Amino acid sequence: MKIIKNIAFIIVLLITTNCSKDYLDKVPPDSINTANYPTNEKELITVVNGAYQPLQWPKLYNMRMWTSDIMAGNSIVGAGGGSDGIETQDMANFVTATDNAGVLDLWRGPWPGILMSNIVLDVAPSLEIEESIKNRSMGEAYFLRAHYYFILVRYFGDVPLIIKPGTVDTDLFPARVSKVLVYDQIISDLEQAISLLPEKSTYTGDDLGRANKGAALGLLAKVNLTLGYWSEVVTLTSQIEAMGFDLNEHYADNFNPAAENSIESLFEVQYAGDGGYNFWSNENQASWTSPFMGPRGSGFVGGAYGWNQPTQEFMDSYEQDDLRKDVTALYEGGPDFDGNTYTASYSLTGFNCRKFLVPLSVSASYDNSPLNFPVLRFADVLLMKAEALNELGQTGEAETPLNKVRIRAGLSEITSGLNQASFRDAVLHERRMELAFEGQRWFDMIRVNNGQYALDFLHSIGKTNATEKHLLFPIPQIEIDRNPSLIQNPGY
Repeated sequence: MKIIKNIAFIIVLLITTNCSKDYLDKVPPDSINTANYPTNEKELITVVNGAYQPLQWPKLYNMRMWTSDIMAGNSIVGAGGGSDGIETQDMANFVTATDNAGVLDLWRGPWPGILMSNIVLDVAPSLEIEESIKNRSMGEAYFLRAHYYFILVRYFGDVPLIIKPGTVDTDLFPARVSKVLVYDQIISDLEQAISLLPEKSTYTGDDLGRANKGAALGLLAKVNLTLGYWSEVVTLTSQIEAMGFDLNEHYADNFNPAAENSIESLFEVQYAGDGGYNFWSNENQASWTSPFMGPRGSGFVGGAYGWNQPTQEFMDSYEQDDLRKDVTALYEGGPDFDGNTYTASYSLTGFNCRKFLVPLSVSASYDNSPLNFPVLRFADVLLMKAEALNELGQTGEAETPLNKVRIRAGLSEITSGLNQASFRDAVLHERRMELAFEGQRWFDMIRVNNGQYALDFLHSIGKTNATEKHLLFPIPQIEIDRNPSLIQNPGY
């Protein structure tokens, strides 16, 4: 299940100027060491595994992706107070400067994965290896490259588009290109991935967790949802439904280390609790979610640093009898966690995130949580389909996928009679509660009504300084200083 092992050295060997010069310290600045290119099946798989690793990093899913829920207003940083997590506080308060460390992480995080993917796609076609491994490896690379660019384009808009490994003739100062071209490349990559990847059911053993055909269909559906291509969303989500994915019986199973890569999971970032690396380094393969989100000073879990404290407004948004509330959040009067009673004094808001906490019996210290991070779940697919059907004027048909999610949550079905606008609000509310703290809310907010939905919501909860410029992050100034071809986003 944990497929990324002992491949950090690949990044050192192969990294080049496709990303910032921060990564150039260990190799010549004008070339890739082609002597380290894969030459056989085993080596190719190792480089593919290396393309997954940046997903694990704190720059992406081990921290920065889920902290976007803080920016979206679901929660506050909390932590130790004061300047603890100041970069995230600034992002959430919309006073982000061009030297913000969190923004720099999100800019730099995807590029090593893009480079690895480019190397695989450059080398694999000419290797004389088993055809199924070649196709799978290329499919994984297309999927991962699309995934990394999808992160970049939503956070930054126009970005450099690099789809070949660098050579001595490569422009060392690539300019940003239109996000339209970036999305075209993402769609093309995912279409290639769909044609090459096997279905999830074919994976066994250590290969569980690799990108699969359903994951590529799901990511393409999310891209089309972002762009408002509703018919394509319906087609893609229907294909996923036909592949055998389904909801877990219990919502909590999506966050249970013993139930990872389940029937509901299209794709999740793989973590392992076996240690072997510095917990704070990129090479670390243990999850940060439990130690960071545990109630500070509680001893409930290893670490317990107190990040990501839900707001009162978020907690008040739960409908009565929503079973997801007790899984998602800790609150006074709620069920105990692993035999521990929660009190509001553990948090600045009176609440803590629960869904990613791992009991001490599973993760005995701060640095060994094995909990995977969900990126695409079947519940998300159902809600995408419901939203798309409604936007196509098929509100009655849209009730079926929406209600499937609601029934699992213990809620009554949405009844017929909602108009399109009311149903749209219902779906967005359902997405917020179903996918809370999974790094989805911010992207949902900024895609609806060209971002006006985000601004209206943020203003309604008191974040009145949020303006149109904040729908994108600034390009980090250190990157502009090192690459004169980069132009800053408006307003920064």
